[in-house]
Amino acid sequence: MRILVIEDDSDTAAYIASGLKAEGYDVDCVATGDEGLSRAGRSCYDVIVVDRMLPGIDGLRVVKAMRATAIDTPVLFLTTLGGIDDRVVGLNAGGDDYLGKPFAFAELTARVAALARRSRSKIGQVATVLRQGDLEMDLLGRIARRAGRVIDLLPREFQILEYLMRNAGQVVTRTMLLEHVWEFHFDPQTTLVETHMSRLRAKIDKDFDAPLIQTIRGAGYSLRATD
Repeated sequence: MRILVIEDDSDTAAYIASGLKAEGYDVDCVATGDEGLSRAGRSCYDVIVVDRMLPGIDGLRVVKAMRATAIDTPVLFLTTLGGIDDRVVGLNAGGDDYLGKPFAFAELTARVAALARRSRSKIGQVATVLRQGDLEMDLLGRIARRAGRVIDLLPREFQILEYLMRNAGQVVTRTMLLEHVWEFHFDPQTTLVETHMSRLRAKIDKDFDAPLIQTIRGAGYSLRATD
């Protein structure tokens, strides 16, 4: 089970992460709403724990933005704002549960477990197959096929293709790939992206008349199925 904790207080974040990891969860921690929103959009989590009071984008705005982009991961708000009105505002913003600070860790883990069960129950309702033209990706089985033929992809190539599929028809820049696939927030000044894209294109478009992966000169790449 993967948990994302968005908490700007380092001591609190470390305390939560340590406790949840001891319970067997895989935990990622970020300190700002911007980074939390970015992580929520590019990775799959079972539960997101969000502090209401964050620097920059606060917790409410993070969750509203998530819901506006169809990210339906269960959210547990953590906050010192424990009044009834505050709870209502949090729930109306798209939160699923609300826990005031200070809190008993046993209650936190119980609430996270309950939300995780809810998240698992939705798996069958969430689209787990991406399609574009004759290209298909089974996200649960981690299998890609084109025209029914299985394409042998390395893990990084699978990530790149999934990102291109989720943004089909749009231009995906080199910077976007570095940030969303490699989680680099700087340019390593290498041909990392170009090398992987070349290998991916050779696997996806080899032996097919209509290439799916296009190079947009001066801009980036785009996966586009022809009619």
